[in-house]
Amino acid sequence: METEKKTKTKEEKDFQRKLLWRFLKGSKLFFAVSMICAALAALADMVSPQIIRMAVDNALGGKEASLPPFVMAQVERLGGFAYLGEHIWIMAVAILIVAAVKVVAQYCFRVYNTKGAETLTKSMRDQLFGHIERLPYAWHAKHRTGDIIQRCTSDIDTMKRFVSEQMTSIFRILVLLALSLGFMLSMNWKLTLVAMLPVPYIILRSFQFHRKIGAAFLDCDENEGKLSAMAQENLTGVRVVRAFGRERYEKDRFEQQNEYYTSLWMKLARPMSRFWSVSDVLSGLQIMLIVVFGSWLCIRGEMLPGEYIAFLSYGAIMTWPVRMLGRMISEMSKAGVSIDRVAYIMRAEEEKESGRALTPPLDRDIAFEHVSFAYEGSQEILHDISFTMKAGTTLGILGGTGSGKSTMMLLLDKLYELPEDCGSIRIGGVDLRDIQTRHLRQNIGMVLQEPYLFSRTIAENIGITEEHMPLERIREAASAACLDDTVESFQKGYDTFVGERGVTLSGGQKQRAAIARALTGKTPIMIFDDSLSAVDTETDAKIRSALEARFGSASIILISHRITTLSKADQILVLDHGRIAELGTHEQLKSGGGIYQKICEIQSGSAEEVSA
Repeated sequence: METEKKTKTKEEKDFQRKLLWRFLKGSKLFFAVSMICAALAALADMVSPQIIRMAVDNALGGKEASLPPFVMAQVERLGGFAYLGEHIWIMAVAILIVAAVKVVAQYCFRVYNTKGAETLTKSMRDQLFGHIERLPYAWHAKHRTGDIIQRCTSDIDTMKRFVSEQMTSIFRILVLLALSLGFMLSMNWKLTLVAMLPVPYIILRSFQFHRKIGAAFLDCDENEGKLSAMAQENLTGVRVVRAFGRERYEKDRFEQQNEYYTSLWMKLARPMSRFWSVSDVLSGLQIMLIVVFGSWLCIRGEMLPGEYIAFLSYGAIMTWPVRMLGRMISEMSKAGVSIDRVAYIMRAEEEKESGRALTPPLDRDIAFEHVSFAYEGSQEILHDISFTMKAGTTLGILGGTGSGKSTMMLLLDKLYELPEDCGSIRIGGVDLRDIQTRHLRQNIGMVLQEPYLFSRTIAENIGITEEHMPLERIREAASAACLDDTVESFQKGYDTFVGERGVTLSGGQKQRAAIARALTGKTPIMIFDDSLSAVDTETDAKIRSALEARFGSASIILISHRITTLSKADQILVLDHGRIAELGTHEQLKSGGGIYQKICEIQSGSAEEVSA
């Protein structure tokens, strides 16, 4: 078991590395140029103390120089150290030139690093969103929207900062440390050893800290996701909260989660503060050791004044890398959590074709053959469902809540895959598993039980199935759904902007808008999943008449609790606890002594009472 866990961890790490490399496509060149600029800026930092050292020890102090041949060649070209001592301004100009090179290098580093970071962010968002769009409906049903949004925003930003700030800075830090160490060793190996004493401890502590706080960062991220989900649900369902006077309850609930989330960060802040404080103290100790031991070596004559000044400069330069290296190693914990959370989504399998991906004509008979189905982790919903719906006819489905009506339609649209050993659904004799999913859904017009409208205009919501749908088609569909007159009464007509989930429209208007959207394409199969429940009886009759006139040759499935909606269907299927209880026409069932007759009598009795 332990071996399997290690193997899985290795596979996950390999996947994360490959994923990060894939995200970097298009931004690698920017980051490469920025790292070259960072190395150039680091080199400029190293050169300035050497110029000061030569000015103090060689040009002014007259000491014999022990420098690389190419440096001596340049000094001789300028007239030698004696000449430079008399014209010390030349050394000052050299320092200014090096500083100018550093400024340009840092500017280029920032520009290309920012370009790389934003290109990376765009690539991550595009790939993540595209992948989420292609995930199965079942996956979305199991995951909270707020948590997905948090992974697509906060975790993406954390990954961007890790690559653009941490990784590029680590490269620069390593260059600075390598160059500093090289120059310091070339001047005095004893003082170099003293200066490097705190570094191993800081790095060791950083790795220990990295391992320790990984779980804490994960806990923080998960609870941030819960907070985002809570905010998203309350903003989306604000009308329900207001209608039931639950503002205080939801506010207290949000504050409780927010307080817990804040406490996690406060708890995490303590070890982080201790770690960073110790790192700062050790970095300060490093400078103090250089000052004290450097002075002692100068007094003993083992070190020249210029070397001492250069050493102090290198010590100051090394302070930042040593401090930041420790902090960045600890920041890797947070980045690692974010990468893992994003990789979790990217590892999820996209919706795939289960069969031969055929594209047969779908204006054919629909047959359910011994279909049984259960959602993951729950009891069986459908039990041995078998019936045939002739092409071009209307099928009405009646059943109580949880009887499996919507589940049948989700299976017909392949939003859920029907397992191999759970029967089959055929259209024109072709198994649904062998029909290309895209082709199937393009030929099925579905109005869901809960109509969803986007934060766009009414015209955009109705014509969403095509990129540029003519207004005439939109109005024609809206007229068939008995919505045209209502829209024309609005001040901006079809350009009226509806809020999130169509919050500015009534329930009936939302249902009619969703019906109009389905009617824009003349699909051979139409499914109306209890989509007339919020409209009045008169409007219901008008919509059904329009459907008959507009889709005379289409196969129409009507799911409803209203007998008047189902009465003109060619056949009516009654479900009871996931089983077919009755199947026949309205005339056959209304006197069949079963469930349909009882509901018919109840509803007709209610209608008589209302009339009285």
